[in-house]
Amino acid sequence: MIYGYARCSTNEQLQDINRQVRELNKQGVLYDNIYLEYESGLKENRAELNRLLNGVNFGDTIISTEVSRITRSTKQLCEIIEFAKDKHIKLVLGNFIVDCTK
Repeated sequence: MIYGYARCSTNEQLQDINRQVRELNKQGVLYDNIYLEYESGLKENRAELNRLLNGVNFGDTIISTEVSRITRSTKQLCEIIEFAKDKHIKLVLGNFIVDCTK
């Protein structure tokens, strides 16, 4: 299954998340499989990111338009990469691809 994650730091009145959604759709992510969040990328406990990570299965793919959409923290990025290794999933974060499905 292919999932998408889109995030903006402020609410929908101040930032438009639709550009990210359109890009995720172009990459093959169905709208129902896109997790939308309005939270700081530095915040470690984000409800929609946690829901996404708890819902993926072995061999799934998570796509985000760029690394900064999934996190602004190097530590959390390393944790997400370790998660990808453990779950054998593929991360596509813009041009940064981590394929742990093999």
